[in-house]
Amino acid sequence: MLISVSSRFARGGALVLLSVLVAVDVLTPPAAAQDGFSDGAVRIGLMADMASLYSDTAGPGAVLAAKMAIEDMGGAVLGSAIEFVSLDHQNKADIAATKAREWYQSGGMDLVVVVSTSSAAMAVQEVARQEERIVLYTGVGTSALTGEACSPVGVQWAFDTYSQSVGTAATLVEQGGKSWFFIAADYAYGISLVEDATRVVEAMGGEVLGALYHPFPTTDFSSYLLQAQASGAQVIGLGNAGQDTITAIKQAKEFGLMEAGQQIAALLFFVTDVHALGLETAQGVILTTPFYWDYNEATRAWSQRFFDQMNKMPTLVQASTYSAVRHYLRAVEAAVTDAAMPVRAKMSELPVDDFFALNGHVRVDGREVNDMLLARVKSPEQSHGPWDYYEILKVIPGEAAFRPLEGSACPLVKGSAGAPTEPDGAP
Repeated sequence: MLISVSSRFARGGALVLLSVLVAVDVLTPPAAAQDGFSDGAVRIGLMADMASLYSDTAGPGAVLAAKMAIEDMGGAVLGSAIEFVSLDHQNKADIAATKAREWYQSGGMDLVVVVSTSSAAMAVQEVARQEERIVLYTGVGTSALTGEACSPVGVQWAFDTYSQSVGTAATLVEQGGKSWFFIAADYAYGISLVEDATRVVEAMGGEVLGALYHPFPTTDFSSYLLQAQASGAQVIGLGNAGQDTITAIKQAKEFGLMEAGQQIAALLFFVTDVHALGLETAQGVILTTPFYWDYNEATRAWSQRFFDQMNKMPTLVQASTYSAVRHYLRAVEAAVTDAAMPVRAKMSELPVDDFFALNGHVRVDGREVNDMLLARVKSPEQSHGPWDYYEILKVIPGEAAFRPLEGSACPLVKGSAGAPTEPDGAP
């Protein structure tokens, strides 16, 4: 249903109060509070870029995916209603952190889902830790969330900068792309991706000739591309996402970089990016993804449901949002409570079993582990029609795709076996 609510957020240094219509899904009548449930409802809040450069890969499609997960659980858990709200965090860490704290403290929020932007995710991670409430990340790339910044209440779904490097960077080095130059977004995700990809390239005998970091969003990549071209690197690695990636690839083609022999590696690439670029421009790009809509019968069936409402196929972020929210609700059901720590424990006990997660499970460091797909974008001649974009090259097992627990910087990991331990002050 639609209700009018007041929302406070920061803009230009001032606190702005808006009265807006917000879609709040109460899919069953409120149930009476029961043992283990604090107020008779399970409340989920989702924040993402709804109108800017990541809105196509996350945005309204992620909202729909979360609603689909709630609907598939019957709209309630053990008789307690599931309530859902969403907002646009505008890719700003301060807005994300302020709203998360408000949701947890006065909104009775049990779960916050952060669907885009690493800087926003890192800010919310600290708020969730302090409030001892669960937070899930479904379109956030920085591997720091399960490394030095890991939290007992934070879980990262789908991918991270480590998995993207192990897949795409390793494959291109194996194919002869030994020298690299990076163009990356100047925030946590881009910095983390360059660090992880550099380790992979150098470990395989390659070299990194340089790296440049750009503000986001960026509409003119000419100076960055010209410096990458002048470096003579065989591979230009793009450590950005969404519209920034689309713009960079378009301008690289205009400058003739690919025709001159340099290869563009889009280390985070979405099916909607291919759709926006067209196969003529995007063909041949190697990518790593945990999800492709046309991979098997289960992915096709869920994606068709999504397409029927959005008129486009889902991205890996949108599919992972469904998976994460559904798994959380299954954990609430199994724990017979919405209290954060029992639910978080159940999230690790239960396998992640759905169309999205291939052999999925949640580790102690908050890393949801699933198999990854190495894919290549088809040529126009190979494609059979709209959205038929990927050729799957191989499956990368989850244990090989993600950073091992041994040697982890996460304080929740004790020793090489990855046994859980509580850091000072942990709930």
